[in-house]
Amino acid sequence: MRIGVFGGSFDPVHVGHLWIAETATEALDLDRLLWIPTATQPLKPDGPVASDDQRVEMLRLAIAGRPGHEVDTRELHRAGVSYTVDTIAELQQEHPGAEMYLIIGSDSLASMRRWHQPEALLSRVSLAVVQRGGEEQIDFSVLKGLVSEDRIERFRGCVINMPVIEISSSEIRSRAGQGSSIRHRVPRSVEAYIQANGVYRG
Repeated sequence: MRIGVFGGSFDPVHVGHLWIAETATEALDLDRLLWIPTATQPLKPDGPVASDDQRVEMLRLAIAGRPGHEVDTRELHRAGVSYTVDTIAELQQEHPGAEMYLIIGSDSLASMRRWHQPEALLSRVSLAVVQRGGEEQIDFSVLKGLVSEDRIERFRGCVINMPVIEISSSEIRSRAGQGSSIRHRVPRSVEAYIQANGVYRG
């Protein structure tokens, strides 16, 4: 069993996220991909704009009908600050023997030393770093001293190559708040949900 773990605020989920998830599923030959909306992130203490329930519902709408992709809400139900290493430990208890792939951006890789218990985390998962078109070669040297050279080489083999995706959740929140179109930036079902519920207005 090969399980991908894709965390984020998803505020809101957009087509860039869906593209990354689909590419990762194929590139890593995943059996399952877990979309994990984050609660309070230690490195983003201000938190999301949409409510937890709204973010979960938008995720469910976005991936509806995609076999193997599912929303996992454990971090939203965990008390206090949520750490990735705890989530991975729980998942490994639930799926003994499964290979875990943590899907992150190159910006998250650069901040890895600031994560909670990075050595423990990196011993449990294979990092699958997203490399967007136009970005410089991913610098895995930031992991030296945290994990063996053999594991770093394994991580190099899990890089997910993506084209440039000029879209962001903050831009979508801004456009939705102004009443501007977000068509083709998010799935149609998510667009309808945002409009019907005034998620980012006011």
